[in-house]
Amino acid sequence: MSLLQIDRISKTFGGVQAVKEVSFELPAGQLLALLGPNGAGKSTCFNMLNGQTRPDSGSVRFDGRDITGMRPRAIWRLGVGRTFQISATFASMSVLENVQMALLSRERKLFQLWRPAACFYRDEAMQLLGQVGMAAQAQRSCAVLAYGDVKRVELAIALANRPRLLLMDEPTAGMAPGERNALMALVKQLVVEHQLAVLFTEHSMDVVFAFADRMIVLARGELIAEGDGDAIRRHPRVQEVYLGSGKSFETQPDVNAGGGAA
Repeated sequence: MSLLQIDRISKTFGGVQAVKEVSFELPAGQLLALLGPNGAGKSTCFNMLNGQTRPDSGSVRFDGRDITGMRPRAIWRLGVGRTFQISATFASMSVLENVQMALLSRERKLFQLWRPAACFYRDEAMQLLGQVGMAAQAQRSCAVLAYGDVKRVELAIALANRPRLLLMDEPTAGMAPGERNALMALVKQLVVEHQLAVLFTEHSMDVVFAFADRMIVLARGELIAEGDGDAIRRHPRVQEVYLGSGKSFETQPDVNAGGGAA
């Protein structure tokens, strides 16, 4: 049984069908890319998976459990992590302190501290930073880091909850080509070594075809293709609406809880 099972989820906003009966599965140990042009429904789909948006119909199952419509915090505690297109770290804190805060949250001790937060979970935080190649910068402020390094810190924060499923929304947005490849190579390594299941959205096709094990493609809220890189490259509808000129495809806004397009 796959770790994540999506069965015919749909969502409409004000008469706009953002997602229409999308179904797919994601097993442990696989890196799955969710693709589509702007307005395809990617963000709405993502938000339904982690509880930010409730589907109008269909179901989301994680490890056999129906999590449809559960609150994001409850889904996070079940082992579903998420990173965002705009990195969410505490700029005024050190790299180490950012990860320590995530560990305190996991253990529900944010409001039960009798000692400074920096005293807690230091070794585990350093271990997580070692996994993402940031241990040497543990004492630096996040405010002075290069953008690619901030993304690595965000990944360590996401891993602090020991997720089995990781949702990554545009993980390489704003990064230089070398940074993009280095980050996704790291994610791929974590997938293999820890049997993580990772679902990610991405506009950089070089990253997608270099690292994704499988891809699914949305257009106007519908799933139009699924397969490995060769199958996606050859798919005539994908060539029409995404990889080719796209002249026959008219995008529409992906209206979602955050108000942005996807």
